[in-house]
Amino acid sequence: MKRQKIHILGIAGTFMGGIAQIAKAMGHEVSGSDKAIYPPMSTQLEQAGIEVSNEQDLDFLKAEPDAVVIGNALSRGHVAVEATLNAQQVYTSGPQWLAEEILKDRWVIAVAGTHGKTSTASMVAWILEYAKLNPGFLIGGVPENFGVSARLGDSPFFVVEADEYDTAFFDKRSKFVHYHPRTCVLNNLEFDHADIFDSIKDIQKQFHHLVRTVPGNGLIVMPSDESNLEEVIEQGCWTPVEKQGSSGDWSYALYEQDGSEFEVRYQGSCLGRVKWDMNGLHNVRNALSAVAAAVHCGVPARIAVESLSSFKGIRRRMSLVGEVNGIRIYDDFAHHPTAIATTLQGAKQRLSKMSRPGSSSSGRLVAVFEPRSNTMRLGVHAQTLPAAFDQADAVYAFIDPEWNWQLPLEDFKSEVLVSHSYDDLLESLLKNLASGDTVVIMSNGGFGGLHQKLLYALIEAS
Repeated sequence: MKRQKIHILGIAGTFMGGIAQIAKAMGHEVSGSDKAIYPPMSTQLEQAGIEVSNEQDLDFLKAEPDAVVIGNALSRGHVAVEATLNAQQVYTSGPQWLAEEILKDRWVIAVAGTHGKTSTASMVAWILEYAKLNPGFLIGGVPENFGVSARLGDSPFFVVEADEYDTAFFDKRSKFVHYHPRTCVLNNLEFDHADIFDSIKDIQKQFHHLVRTVPGNGLIVMPSDESNLEEVIEQGCWTPVEKQGSSGDWSYALYEQDGSEFEVRYQGSCLGRVKWDMNGLHNVRNALSAVAAAVHCGVPARIAVESLSSFKGIRRRMSLVGEVNGIRIYDDFAHHPTAIATTLQGAKQRLSKMSRPGSSSSGRLVAVFEPRSNTMRLGVHAQTLPAAFDQADAVYAFIDPEWNWQLPLEDFKSEVLVSHSYDDLLESLLKNLASGDTVVIMSNGGFGGLHQKLLYALIEAS
């Protein structure tokens, strides 16, 4: 393989940063640029020895790279994009580069869906690792079992989080159509990404494009109770399908209502019991999909189930930031109403499990969020968002005044305290939090570092 010079525009994103790490592991000379870069991606790129420059820096073109890989966050008009085009430089997208350079020679396990992609893909990767198969992977988060979001691996297997968002400014197909999986997990399907999709039908069309790429000797794993996905399959399917849920080929029996202990069953027969630190029925369902996918790859079912008891979760998926004076702070990536609801339901179940009769703890569940996604800003979820917080005893929201967006405050079950600056939000939390409170901070962005600021402020005040 010829060593190449590769420059990545938009390298700070989890996907593009993962591409960078994989290209570096292949022996290529890799550099990148972006407008801002923060941990954990900045740490991963530094550890990989990948140089990162400012997005306005065009010196990468002087080095005459063999290819420029352009992230989907960059559009026409961006200075580096325009310079790349004007120089008639060879360029490609991240998904296309991944497909042509890595996936064409691998057994691809792709995990798609509106929710749970990162968790399920991480579980699949860990099961394969536990089975000593040393998989490659590219995941939109950092699995705690690995400490990195991407790895080349040296086995035939490669796990990829398969996103339905568009590929690049020059390729408006969903990313996942490039991956050609042999094993395909379809978690769920709801309306999202209102900035690029006009309706649920538009998204179903892209999902069916993915279904069309799965070979007849492959496998599709999907829920037994997801009507939007059923409609996709009804458009045509040429691959065996296995279903998971409370019924179906793969099912579960709960030993703890919070999902921290459960039995995995295949066609009614018990395959083993999982006892782990995760919670929530959504994670139980993710686990069933992961086991089904791994078994299709040849992992013995007993080993697949056994491995999940040592699964450590994903950073920013109900990650404990710290505990001070009985106040627990969690960080979570939830930003869609369904994800918010399942996160808070799991947190409520965990809180109930921890509560003891006669305790002086207030035991409140405090939800803190910023509705910053493009879909949220367009107001698409305005009607369903309030009910997502029904499990919360108190709700705090950050609304950027430039968003020109109003929360339907009257529809929330609990009173919502709205702040227009991170500092004001921090001050409100410090004033009102009490021992026993569980604080879940939810955002698909950095939230102004609120998690750590709150932790440090509580430590200083203690």
